[in-house]
Amino acid sequence: MKISTIIRAAAVAGLTGAVTGCALMGAGPEQTGQAPDTGSATRTDTDLYASAAQLPEQLAADGTTITVGNPAARSTVHLYEDPRCPVVEEYERTGAKALQTLLLDGQIKAQYTFASFRDDRLGGDGSKRAVNALRAALAKGKFVEYHRVLFDHQADVETSGGFTTERLLQLAGKVPGLRDVTFDQAVRTMKHHSFVTASEKAYEHTGDDPRGPGTPTVTVNGHMIDGALYPTNFDPRLFTLLITDLHQRPDTWDRLYQPLKDMGQAQEEDL
Repeated sequence: MKISTIIRAAAVAGLTGAVTGCALMGAGPEQTGQAPDTGSATRTDTDLYASAAQLPEQLAADGTTITVGNPAARSTVHLYEDPRCPVVEEYERTGAKALQTLLLDGQIKAQYTFASFRDDRLGGDGSKRAVNALRAALAKGKFVEYHRVLFDHQADVETSGGFTTERLLQLAGKVPGLRDVTFDQAVRTMKHHSFVTASEKAYEHTGDDPRGPGTPTVTVNGHMIDGALYPTNFDPRLFTLLITDLHQRPDTWDRLYQPLKDMGQAQEEDL
């Protein structure tokens, strides 16, 4: 079945609006919804990297973007995440699993920009401390593994004290080779506080809302997967098909995806 048929059927079936991301301020309580989990794609024999630990990772020239995967990959999935956002945790449990499979293949790379606005909304400094720790992990070449560990435990952490310094160090112990004097000191002293601040500003300058687009926000080759397409981010099979489609047939954005977004926006305005 072609991706156009699948995505169109998903939108018509009522996936539109099923999931709402974290935002700085909202008209009402945040809601989460989970699209059906149809399973992530199966790895192929053409994978360039044997495991997530082998994926290249580096800080981009802008100083705020962390790039993961084959630097020469033709397609890019850009993710905007706040470590304390529960909807980001949901994305990391669903669509992100499929993204990792695509990263191993080497044709796709991922970029991360981290927000920390949840601290202002909820109080505390857990998002800022988590972003600082992720930057410290990048300095050790362990960003991918540590990022995975943080979100594997995010729900439990947020209900039992949040991302404190000690909890971040405890979770770092689950990544072989990450903890040492340099890493621990960077976490304890907020060594990368300037990165945290600059990353939040970069997030705020994304999209039309001066507060930022909400998290998670996902773009594929510069196209924001939001509106009627947003729930696709949370379905591993549909997310894989969408990314693959835009990678292999870039013209499908104008032919299919943008019209679907426009249709969803029009329906929302009619309500």
